[in-house]
Amino acid sequence: MLPDSSASKPFNPYSRGPTSQKRAQLQAGINSLALACTTEQLDLLLAYLDMLERWNKTYNLTAIRDPMQMINLHLLDSLAVQPHIAHKKNLIDIGTGPGLPGIPLAIMNPDKKFTLLDSAGKKTRFLFQVRTELGLDNVVEINKRAEAFMPEAPYDTVLSRAFSSIPDMLKTCQNLVDRNGCFIAMKGKLPQSELSAIPKNYKVADLCRLDIPNVDGERHLITITHS
Repeated sequence: MLPDSSASKPFNPYSRGPTSQKRAQLQAGINSLALACTTEQLDLLLAYLDMLERWNKTYNLTAIRDPMQMINLHLLDSLAVQPHIAHKKNLIDIGTGPGLPGIPLAIMNPDKKFTLLDSAGKKTRFLFQVRTELGLDNVVEINKRAEAFMPEAPYDTVLSRAFSSIPDMLKTCQNLVDRNGCFIAMKGKLPQSELSAIPKNYKVADLCRLDIPNVDGERHLITITHS
């Protein structure tokens, strides 16, 4: 079910498209992150933002209402992961919500496959509409809990932006990643207690701080592999 008739119409950037302010802010943020982005990819990111803003009014997909804040806290926050998945091919975004970070990363990486997993039906319905309207052939949405999802083949990367804790993520999603794969967790402040509780058969392969344009507060990216 769509929130209103306008939500089902294909996005037309020339009829009612994003404002120049949104475009300028997103382009400046992408430049600050030193990412390559084509005009088509920028248009798709703004189209996704437009859909998220419209659907959010009905379905409460995110607590952030201001589209300018969505650019910083959702789009740019997601895109900051881009350099860390350069050599990945088949990724699953668990607890993806409205498609974060999966949709922005899928737009920027048409050569990679993204599975977007969430237990909330309203969110996967939104993701279906995003995939359909934006023509994202490298995206699949799945409406299941992580522990109940049994993929045909394991992924090389498990992404998490909203999982409760790293040890819980490792336990719940151990069946989703292959032996040579990795878990990538997006966190705010460095979760020392979570890192200390990582099982001995796992190790922190990389830990870095992310600098998100126009966003105060700490952001960290933690990559975990089998020992």
